[in-house]
Amino acid sequence: MTAVMKDENFFEHVWELTRQIPAGRVTSYGAIAKALGTDNLSRMVAKAMGACGNANPPVPYYRVVSSDGRLSGDPASAGKRQAMLEAEGVGVKALKVLNFKQVCWDPLKELE
Repeated sequence: MTAVMKDENFFEHVWELTRQIPAGRVTSYGAIAKALGTDNLSRMVAKAMGACGNANPPVPYYRVVSSDGRLSGDPASAGKRQAMLEAEGVGVKALKVLNFKQVCWDPLKELE
């Protein structure tokens, strides 16, 4: 088990970084993991997104997608996540972000 997995605040770190994603932009689980210095823990980032329901302030979990732009996670909420992204101006078709490279927010570059 890595030190990060033992870090009780890992989810909080993920959520805080996710809160910084601007409206109308998306990022990937892997980009968040890399920005936190935990390149190999994108699945843990995904678990953090799944656990953010009661986080305060709220976490814009729907702005985090797979590295290929697909809306992954709970299939039952995919339509809701698509609608939330579209409301912010992000194009989505067949549960995949259109122009992913153009709307992708890279925390390592954007937060320098």
